[in-house]
Amino acid sequence: MKKLVGKVTVEEKKEIQNIFERRNGLNELAKILTADNAVLYEKLVKDMGETAARFQSWWDRMAKKYNWEAAPNGNWEINFDTCEILLVTPDK
Repeated sequence: MKKLVGKVTVEEKKEIQNIFERRNGLNELAKILTADNAVLYEKLVKDMGETAARFQSWWDRMAKKYNWEAAPNGNWEINFDTCEILLVTPDK
């Protein structure tokens, strides 16, 4: 189930969209990169960790700023077209 719980500014949306796209790009790169190239592999792992931390930090900051509703086993997602934040919970 999805429930509208808030909205962010266009600037805030652009920030998380850039992080989201970077995370997706790194995940795609991880699918084709092997540990054979140790230097590049270590850089990828480090970048993935830093990007994941930035991603979570954005959600934590925005949740605190806007006081979004939360739920057990739920997560938020953003509609990049409308800047709306949705609370996604498992269907009962």
